[in-house]
Amino acid sequence: MFTIAIDGPSGSGKSTTAKLTARRLGARYLDTGAMYRAVAVGCMGAEIDHDDATAIAAYCVGMDLDISTDPDDQYVRLGEADITDAIRAPEVSAWVSAVSTNPECRVDLVKRQRDIIASDNFVAEGRDITTVVAPEAEVRVLLTADPEARMARRGAELGGAVDEAGLRDQILRRDKDDSTLVNFTVAADGVATIDSTFLTPDEVVAQVLLLARRAGIDVD
Repeated sequence: MFTIAIDGPSGSGKSTTAKLTARRLGARYLDTGAMYRAVAVGCMGAEIDHDDATAIAAYCVGMDLDISTDPDDQYVRLGEADITDAIRAPEVSAWVSAVSTNPECRVDLVKRQRDIIASDNFVAEGRDITTVVAPEAEVRVLLTADPEARMARRGAELGGAVDEAGLRDQILRRDKDDSTLVNFTVAADGVATIDSTFLTPDEVVAQVLLLARRAGIDVD
């Protein structure tokens, strides 16, 4: 089995790249960011205070999370509740740093992520996959892009639902908050950097697949 790990800041194209790569290789796909967002949705629904780190950690450890690993059929469920759409709401983006910067949540979610990717061929994306979750992955990539390109992409995803100030808060503030615990702006040793600023999704995927071939993964 193989693992391809893709890290990077918000709006760098991680999700698109990882999904397309997984489809091309017939692999599973894991969006680790969706797991952090799921905790945020659950905490908000349980009316847990944004600053109550102990309660947030307790909720995370006890939650019943079901996340799809099919790149063509993505869903996220908490118990019987489908929260696939809810995790992308702007208010969740404003809340999720309380989860991603919570050390106990990170420990719990990293364990869940490792258990998932150990079960099959995976393309996993997030912020700490190359360094923490899967440092032994056959292919490790840091995907970057300049801030303006990242904001434009996220704005297109949200369909104009968030203004420029909101986009800057979602992208730049979250990156700053999360970088206090994990470095996803500079590639660690053995991690290839791909700058997607002026590349199409297919061009980025082509570079990832080239790295996969070099690592001995059957691409054709």
